[in-house]
Amino acid sequence: MAKVLPLDQIEVFSKSNLPKPEFDFGTAAIILVNKPQQWTSFDVVRYVRNRLGTKKVGHAGTLDPMAEGLLILCSGKATKSISQLQEMPKTYIGEITFGGSTPSYDADSDVDETAPSDHITIELISQKLKEEFSGDIEQIPPMFSAIKKDGERLYKLARRGETIELEPRPVTIYDSQVISFEEGKLLLSITCSKGTYIRSIAHDLGLALDSRAYLSKLIRTSIGEFSSANALSPNEIDELLNTNG
Repeated sequence: MAKVLPLDQIEVFSKSNLPKPEFDFGTAAIILVNKPQQWTSFDVVRYVRNRLGTKKVGHAGTLDPMAEGLLILCSGKATKSISQLQEMPKTYIGEITFGGSTPSYDADSDVDETAPSDHITIELISQKLKEEFSGDIEQIPPMFSAIKKDGERLYKLARRGETIELEPRPVTIYDSQVISFEEGKLLLSITCSKGTYIRSIAHDLGLALDSRAYLSKLIRTSIGEFSSANALSPNEIDELLNTNG
């Protein structure tokens, strides 16, 4: 069994530490990438893999296609260290739109339920976040997720119109900060544990405020000490490696 490398022994490539042309990504490397909207996490893996010259590339923490921001890729022996990265706290900036909800809990599906939202204030939001979305909480994942039930992904069941009763899962909300609330749209910074669905927080917050809500935008800004501000775009990686791939 291959040895898991400590993170401080793995080269981390980013805007502040660019790889040299002769570096062999087949050994071990961590690459900070900014995932564009509408790319799947595997789209990024495939794109970068084709340019690194090694098949052994994986990512530490899936981002939904609608989301953008930091995706950490590992190559070579560093793929054995993915679980260490996944355990790190993650910070997101999410836009939550009140007044309607969607089956997927985000903007990737159409609004199917509406509810009044004029009564919602920034004070009410802050109160509910403190009371119900702080510390260790139980969260029910969305049906539109990659979680498996009897060997099949939940989103496949959801697309067929099937629903099942899901058990709540423990997650931790370390911090949440309201950035702004205007015209029924909340901009929220949230730091949370592995396995937290920001889509579920949006959906559940709408219900907690006697309304409906869905996640309309999402950016992952950090994982542990790693920041999206220091991450490379796929195009920048392409240019760095001097290939048209």
